[in-house]
Amino acid sequence: MKVTAKTSKKNAPAYPKGNTSPLGATVSHGGVNFSVFARDCTGVELLLFDAADDAIPSRVITLDPQQNRTYHYWHVFVPGIGEGQLYGYRVAGPFEPQRGRRFDPGKVLIDPYGRAVAVPKGYCRGDACLPGDNAATAMKSVVADPRDYDWEGDLPLKRPYSNTVIYEMHVAGFTKDPSSGVSTDKRGTYAGLVEKIPYLKDLGVTAVELLPVFQFDPHDAPFGLVNYWGYSPISFFAPHAGFSSRTEPLGPLDEFRDMVKALHKAGIEVILDVVYNHTSEGDHKGPTFCYRGFANDVYYSLAPDGSYINHTGCGNTMNANHHVVRRLIIDSLHYWVKEMHVDGFRFDLASILSRDGQGRPLKNPPILWDIESDPALAGIKLIAEAWDAGGLYQVGSFIGDSWKEWNGEFRDDVRRFLKGDEGVVSRFAARMLASPDIYGHQEREPEQSINFVTCHDGFTLNDLVSYNKKHNEANGESNRDGSDANLSWNCGVEGPAGDPAVEELRNRQVKNFMAVTLLALGTPMILMGDEMRRSQQGNNNAYCQDNRIGWFDWSLHERHADIYRFTKEMIKARLMQTGTLEDARTLSQLLGQARLEWHGVNLGTPDWSHESHSIALTVWSRSRHVVFHYLVNAYWEPLTFTLPPPRRLAGGTWYRWIDTSLPSPDDIVPWDLTPAHASGSYQLPPRSLVVLIAKARSAKGRSASD
Repeated sequence: MKVTAKTSKKNAPAYPKGNTSPLGATVSHGGVNFSVFARDCTGVELLLFDAADDAIPSRVITLDPQQNRTYHYWHVFVPGIGEGQLYGYRVAGPFEPQRGRRFDPGKVLIDPYGRAVAVPKGYCRGDACLPGDNAATAMKSVVADPRDYDWEGDLPLKRPYSNTVIYEMHVAGFTKDPSSGVSTDKRGTYAGLVEKIPYLKDLGVTAVELLPVFQFDPHDAPFGLVNYWGYSPISFFAPHAGFSSRTEPLGPLDEFRDMVKALHKAGIEVILDVVYNHTSEGDHKGPTFCYRGFANDVYYSLAPDGSYINHTGCGNTMNANHHVVRRLIIDSLHYWVKEMHVDGFRFDLASILSRDGQGRPLKNPPILWDIESDPALAGIKLIAEAWDAGGLYQVGSFIGDSWKEWNGEFRDDVRRFLKGDEGVVSRFAARMLASPDIYGHQEREPEQSINFVTCHDGFTLNDLVSYNKKHNEANGESNRDGSDANLSWNCGVEGPAGDPAVEELRNRQVKNFMAVTLLALGTPMILMGDEMRRSQQGNNNAYCQDNRIGWFDWSLHERHADIYRFTKEMIKARLMQTGTLEDARTLSQLLGQARLEWHGVNLGTPDWSHESHSIALTVWSRSRHVVFHYLVNAYWEPLTFTLPPPRRLAGGTWYRWIDTSLPSPDDIVPWDLTPAHASGSYQLPPRSLVVLIAKARSAKGRSASD
């Protein structure tokens, strides 16, 4: 291995050997300790750079295997440097793909434990794939001292799931559109998101679930496009530099922490969508950024012939249950909780973490039990996407007591029922009650089910009611990418419609979906922009659309003010506590302890037949001070439902709270202003949802909602 430095270091004095622990670059008095895991290599060089674009390191420190190696850890202490120093590694060793070894001494490697990454202006993914030196175009790690930040007493919020409404969003896409009103230099950044916190507060959501913010490779996409979503991680510790408005190497670190602190001050939790299942190094044709260059056969799951096992659809699969990788993942989680103060994690393709090094499912996967039992993660939100691209589907069977799960069955069954499919009514009813058919055997809280109808992957809510088929031509793959199983219905016209009747029906369907998501037992999650009918023009796989297809169009706020208001009122009611509902329970808690009665159009006779498109439900609170009556008509004709008689009600009268067939503001009224409905029946127009309430009178003559 040969590296040419700006100044010759052949006769340079030996450096202190340093320590194996902690891994990464650690600032201490007088210098920085470096430690990295590299098995089976023959040599390691630590490279120090003055700037991200430098083609030649300012200093090359060759580590002595006798002095600077302990077991498989290479370490050195470098005096006279500190926070902000750019660095990387070069590692020499055998290139034996059939044995899983792929060392390349020409490649600059970032530190697997690096806390920040500097990206040169001339960064080139291709140079990391081809033979030869890539120092000029390689990302570099940056020495950071996590202690050097004033959190002002901030801590993770640890809000209970019963009092949680999650808003899934993209950091950049939230403010990148000029309509956001954010200044040009802050659009698409952590700082830009901070400027929009008042909007999130007004909407009422209690947590933001951020699409990947770990440093990723935007070039990991088809030619001419970019990786916009960020499911292409390079580092598990560094915040993505491209989301920062600051240009200095440690700017992204501070700006991310500023964002977390500001969101916490507003009472909003921060959940990260984390990708520990694969990296951006891809398959054998991919670049060498980090893990492949240090210990390819440790970090990745390999077949007997040395080829990459691909259960992620992204070329490689992390060997998550190897002891070294387990430590990496746990250390990463600890860092984001302890040093970055995040409140939780949503694990992308979490079922990958239950596979062994050969891709076989494990009954008791060590990494998942490590996370489950870790005292540092107790009370932190842990959410699993309990499936993977290799066909392993674990919704309802994911291990542990603390994990919550994205409920894909909720998404599919609610879509089917509300668009009018047959044979779904009983499954729809189960989804409204936190899916007891899936989770009942575990005797878990209802909030184990993360209920969603839309997420980043697939149609937006507007497009779900506007397109029968995906329209992904802009992705450059001849519309072959993305799912064909969208369970969508365009309400009679494909795409934008000028017909007021079609628009009215779409509005009603959007409200139906939003109401079901926020009324159902479980933990609700809504997608960025669904509250104002954001469209992706029918694109259901906008991972590479860093443009107005993927961005939030803020002009929709005025155009669809009725949808925004409806969503806001639903969230407000969902989270009402104090004296608004009995015994200071949220709506989710109240419904979870209620007595239920199912009905059809006639009382006591629910229609569970294959052809049924309607259902009604009476919910009696435990103390009977509040009674709800849900009516859902997914049929294309009006239906008249008989109501429970007034004498059985808490206050003797039904009040109309929600009717999605009515124009705003009558579609949903504030809890304490519900108008009375005296009739013994209720006629629901086609494809509409109604919620009636009976509220007991207090001893002072006020209703329980006063």
